[in-house]
Amino acid sequence: MNREEFRTLSEYIYRKTGIKFEENKLYYVERKVSERMAWLGISEFRRYFYYLRFEPDGGEFQELINSLTVNETYFFREYYQLKCFAEEALPEILERKKVAGHSLVKVWSAGCSTGEEPYTLAIILNEMLEGLPYGFLVDASDINTGVLEFARHGVYGDRAVKDVPHTYKERYFLKTPAGWEVVPEIKQKVSFLQVNLLDKNEMRKLSGYDAIFCRNVLIYFDDVARREVALEFYRALLPGGFIFLGHSESMSRITPVFRLKKFQNAIIYQKPG
Repeated sequence: MNREEFRTLSEYIYRKTGIKFEENKLYYVERKVSERMAWLGISEFRRYFYYLRFEPDGGEFQELINSLTVNETYFFREYYQLKCFAEEALPEILERKKVAGHSLVKVWSAGCSTGEEPYTLAIILNEMLEGLPYGFLVDASDINTGVLEFARHGVYGDRAVKDVPHTYKERYFLKTPAGWEVVPEIKQKVSFLQVNLLDKNEMRKLSGYDAIFCRNVLIYFDDVARREVALEFYRALLPGGFIFLGHSESMSRITPVFRLKKFQNAIIYQKPG
């Protein structure tokens, strides 16, 4: 793949998904494209790109996106943020629920990859809400159909559960020959959805959230796409709702609609309300 072909492909991917591959990713993208071409028995990029664009069901485009967007993650990643959510943000959320007379806490894990984050959030909510008159649901979304299928199975290797506290591992995982399986009690609280964050029709089906976790996802978008996605998150959050980004990400650089909220354990962003 030469640079002109790379630019053509990366622009097409950007228009369809909002994901931006800069030229420093040329060799990574070229390797993934070469693998797909070999699988299909196509030897010329021109023919592959034509097939990618005009295949009737869009299956090859999804296969390529699946190949390009696999991200390694693990349970209880960036623990300080999870501690902030559980011990500082959640009490605020519950106070608002009490005043409004509502009893359901809704959280969205956007860019959930193989499912470790949403299952972690479900475990935390199950622990924190035990004995209280509140229920919870976790929606988890990704553009990659492959990781979503993996997540629905909910079976993980030792590396993924290395930071799970021992008591949680005993309570929320079953040791099987295939690995550590999330217990049904937690699985049934998490819904996995394929969502392109740049597709407003898909995004507007999602609303009423008390918190959104979108950690280390917006780094793959350019400034224009980041702003569009951030404004959809703003719409999807309830007044007073929180959004958690990756430790190196800043919502203030994207849009001023959120306000900075300084907690003891982390600095996060909040929808005014």
